[in-house]
Amino acid sequence: MTSTIASQRRVAWITGAGSGMGRAAALALAPDRRLALSGRRHDMLAQTAREVADAGGEAIVLPFDARDTGAVSAARDEIRHRWGRIDELVLAAGLNSPRRTWENQSVSEVEQVIDTNLHGVIHVIDAALPDLRASGSAVVVVVSSIAAWRFSPVAGVAYSASKRALAAVCETLNAQEAAAGIRACHLCPGDVDTEFLSLRPEVPDADARERMLTPDDIGRTVRFIIDAPPHVRIDELVISPVARP
Repeated sequence: MTSTIASQRRVAWITGAGSGMGRAAALALAPDRRLALSGRRHDMLAQTAREVADAGGEAIVLPFDARDTGAVSAARDEIRHRWGRIDELVLAAGLNSPRRTWENQSVSEVEQVIDTNLHGVIHVIDAALPDLRASGSAVVVVVSSIAAWRFSPVAGVAYSASKRALAAVCETLNAQEAAAGIRACHLCPGDVDTEFLSLRPEVPDADARERMLTPDDIGRTVRFIIDAPPHVRIDELVISPVARP
């Protein structure tokens, strides 16, 4: 009986799982799912996997750069081999550069940001899509940014463009794959206190970070989205810290 229940546990594939919001999402989902943890840093992913195990969950570590379609496909194949299914995606990998204006940005860095934030998301969704269709009630959470929801002067050219495009990724997925039971959410967090802040031209100080959201706030939000009943789709969700004087 126990093995039958275990075999039916839903499988979530999380990118950016080594730190920040991706790690928090993994820990929020850990108790009752099998988790495939992907990202570029094996040591950080391994640490998340240990924390998932401590929380009573089960995880495998599949490091890759989401810009590498071959590596993405290989990771997908390993999930299928291990667990035979993919039911949920949490796409939290992201990149930005301190050089964010038309005056100081470089085209090569713009391409890297767009490749990671947009193309990387598309690569993982495309690789997992047959399994998501087979699930019958799959959920895709695309961790975007409040810069995709409204103009953010500090976000930068490449980051803003790549994150706004993710809204269209979710919209088209919902429009074209609803019949297969796939539901996508464009999740747009405001400022979150993660290591990602070190990429800002002016790194926020401790006082500023205290007023921000925490990664755990986003982890709980991802869990809320994924736990919605199969007839409920949360198309877009914006979460912001309360502004204090």
